Amino acid sequence: MKLLRHGPKGHERPAALDAQGRVRDLSSLLVDITPAVLTPASLQRLRGVDLASLPEVPQERLGVPWAGMGKFVCIGLNYADHAAEAGMAIPAEPVVFMKPTSAAVGAEHPVVLPIDATKGDWEVELGVVIGSTARCVDEAEALAHVAGYCVVNDVSERALQLERGGTWDKGKGCDTFGPVGPWLVTADEIADPQALDLWLELNGQRVQTGNTRTMVFGVAKLIAYLSRIMTLYPGDLISTGTPPGVGMGMKPPRFLQPGDTMRLGVAGLGEQFQTVHAWNPELVDA
Repeated sequence: MKLLRHGPKGHERPAALDAQGRVRDLSSLLVDITPAVLTPASLQRLRGVDLASLPEVPQERLGVPWAGMGKFVCIGLNYADHAAEAGMAIPAEPVVFMKPTSAAVGAEHPVVLPIDATKGDWEVELGVVIGSTARCVDEAEALAHVAGYCVVNDVSERALQLERGGTWDKGKGCDTFGPVGPWLVTADEIADPQALDLWLELNGQRVQTGNTRTMVFGVAKLIAYLSRIMTLYPGDLISTGTPPGVGMGMKPPRFLQPGDTMRLGVAGLGEQFQTVHAWNPELVDA
């Protein structure tokens, strides 16, 4: 299934796409798409619903495809060629950092640069959404804990991330720096998460092209590794790293400017589109 939430901010309604790509309202079945809905038993019940029997509705403003995200965990330098363009060594273990959940926005939400931003950057990534509690799990069983997958744009402010002290989180966690969606695609629709094309266009120009098969650490390994550090709960999101083509790695480097547009996608998971804006708190809350 392709699950989504749409409508005014704070009043998003649950929906799903049918086989023809039409939006079907789930409000008669669910109050919202919460972590409890992402558990294996709940998703199995949803798969038994005849979507054609539900009302077709026009798609409105997109929110994050599920409510109640507990953690937004990110993996750095997880593509060898991206590590090379960043001038960093391929990590021996996953590089883990966090975005605050306040960074998460819908797939078409404006990306608003923070005050005094100088080096905004883009990163298309595969997102993994947890559906059952994972604590110290083995790699062989790790994918059984996945509810589904989504597109993530791991937007960064490189000066804050790398030049102004502290941890990576500071340059990764700004408001609007985590567009998610448009959909949460349940795991049964993705035969192999290590065989997905990723791409991103800046102002209509292709700048990132990659495939998840070139990850240093695959999805199953990441879940197993993280589950030994922290308990993963339904609704937690893991953003798994980006292929090469980010602005920091260009020669000369190229960074986001107000008015820039980003279109990005992952095979089978839909597309995002964002326009970049200078600091404007009203747009943050759009």
